[in-house]
Amino acid sequence: MPSSAETDASPAVTYRRTILLLSIAAVILVVDLATKLWAVESLTGREPLRLAGGALYLTLARNTGAAFSLGTDFTVIITIIMLTVIAGILFISRKVRSTPWAWALGLILGGAAGNLIDRLFRHPGPFRGAVIDFFSVLDPYGQFFPIFNVADICIVCGGILAGLLAVLGLDIDGTRAKDAEAEAAGS
Repeated sequence: MPSSAETDASPAVTYRRTILLLSIAAVILVVDLATKLWAVESLTGREPLRLAGGALYLTLARNTGAAFSLGTDFTVIITIIMLTVIAGILFISRKVRSTPWAWALGLILGGAAGNLIDRLFRHPGPFRGAVIDFFSVLDPYGQFFPIFNVADICIVCGGILAGLLAVLGLDIDGTRAKDAEAEAAGS
């Protein structure tokens, strides 16, 4: 059961959760951009770096598609979808009073913003840019699992957390769906 502070509808609580969401997104964005800059600088023109006995490789890849390099012919559409997701999260961020939801949406927002920056500013040009990926699991060339980046990790973790919160019935305002139904039935 959420604490009274978590379900408090006061503007101060909403403001704190919005700041938390945006802070998480900002940190993720900075880490994502920094690791991509490092990857381009350090991995361009070299063989993949083998880490953890081959469990992880650092391999530079440029992805013009969506997740798992699917949809490489739809880069512009993927970019527009990213813009829509970011706008949607920013729109609902002022309604977030749940700390777990602030984390979930902050993870997704930061990751989406990181990949969007690649789409907007990397070669071959605006709305068509390739996302920098560099983590490869169990194979240096993404044959076991597609090559990914920090933004992708955050988007997936945020999505899993959001799904879990939805299954548990926790709404973004900190209330539980069952509690709201019971309250409505009792009125």
